[in-house]
Amino acid sequence: MAKVQIKVNDNGSFRVTGEVELIDAEGNKFETKETFSLCRCGMSQKMPFCDGTHKGTFQSVVRATPSQS
Repeated sequence: MAKVQIKVNDNGSFRVTGEVELIDAEGNKFETKETFSLCRCGMSQKMPFCDGTHKGTFQSVVRATPSQS
């Protein structure tokens, strides 16, 4: 199976790239493409997908802690 990437966008969505299956709490599948964005602000009218409603109103910048070798 190919590796899936989820990118935490600054002030925006989770960008998902790769072949994934997205399901709701009852196991129903959402139709997705190979690349799509998931809402993380809670304002989208197309939940769980991002529709850009957050622009200018949602601020969140998240960075991973660098690993120490």
